Amino acid sequence: MTTIQEPMRPPHRLDDVPGWFPVLDQVLFDWFLERQETAGVHGDLLEVGVYMGKSAIFIGRHQQPGERYTVCDLFEGDAPDDANRAESAKSYSALTRRAFEENYRSFHDELPRVLQGPSSLVRRELEARSCRFVHIDASHLYKHVHGDIGAAHDLLLPDGIVVLDDFRSEHTPGVSVAAWEAVLNRGLHPVCLSTQKLYGTWGDPEPVQQELLAMVQERSDCHVSVQEAAGHRIIRLKSKGMPAPTFPQSRHARQAARAASLAPEPASAPVSTSAPVSTSTPAPAPAPVTVRPAPRRGSPIRRLAVDLLPPVVTRAIRNARATRS
Repeated sequence: MTTIQEPMRPPHRLDDVPGWFPVLDQVLFDWFLERQETAGVHGDLLEVGVYMGKSAIFIGRHQQPGERYTVCDLFEGDAPDDANRAESAKSYSALTRRAFEENYRSFHDELPRVLQGPSSLVRRELEARSCRFVHIDASHLYKHVHGDIGAAHDLLLPDGIVVLDDFRSEHTPGVSVAAWEAVLNRGLHPVCLSTQKLYGTWGDPEPVQQELLAMVQERSDCHVSVQEAAGHRIIRLKSKGMPAPTFPQSRHARQAARAASLAPEPASAPVSTSAPVSTSTPAPAPAPVTVRPAPRRGSPIRRLAVDLLPPVVTRAIRNARATRS
């Protein structure tokens, strides 16, 4: 039964892009590339094996004026041999050039130079000693990794940096053999190891290692250990809750933010003009007030009679009046 996949939402942040690019390696990519830029080192950038573009997008931010940036991947193209074809079908069946380019354009205005085909293309298409930084994350088969490392050797500037992905994953023994073979027999000097990648140079590793140690020793979120092996000083790094470097949001996120800022505000509720209806218990009506008539005041002659007549006569007169009324 054919499964129809729903289209992915355009990425708003780098983390929205599918792929494997741990925070520690983001910090290290940033540090190595910025170190070169601060020192005035100019050279091209190369990534071999891009998947959906997560690390390629990150590297692209460091492309300087006058530098060329090239990426190489089979995408949905034909693999050069049966083993590579089986590897691609198993691990990268969803990868297409269109998906990569759409993700990349979400964060950058222009695409890098895209070579669609086997990684052996890069040796023919790029100039020798032209690159300052090469990231190899393509086939895991020894034959192809061995060739990719050889191409990196030919393309890098004398003190350029090569990064080998999956050099110690349990499912990629071909990468492990090719990587350590390059260290033991092909002149590659390991600069440091992350949990996933080996960083190396064919130049003098001492200056860059000293600066790297100074940087990580100032951080509280990175564990560091130093070992000696086969005449090489090897710096091992491990993240301890390390935050990712700041990376700009995509154009989709910016467009969404602009649309939200321009959206009309919701209409407010209409104001009622009718008298409010009270829900409280009405106050009891005031008790009626009995108005008593004012006492009648007698005439002046009657008042004079009351004052002058003897009390016995006055009482007799009052009693007679009361009887009549």
